[in-house]
Amino acid sequence: MYGAVRRIRPKIMTVSVILAGLIPIMFSHGTGADIMKRIAAPMIGGVVTSAILELLIYPVIYMIWRGREFRGSE
Repeated sequence: MYGAVRRIRPKIMTVSVILAGLIPIMFSHGTGADIMKRIAAPMIGGVVTSAILELLIYPVIYMIWRGREFRGSE
């Protein structure tokens, strides 16, 4: 629990900085913008997916897993 709480702030900061750098690329126009958009789009999707998985899905899976372990030992 302590480690999970300590991990939230760095993860949110990392995701927000990456998105702050990539979102302007998605809305840019000009020379090379079409190539950069193709690079930025999957990166944005990966960062958002990683944040959702790490902050929402993995803790739920862990709690289900640990819950079974605790019930089995009783």
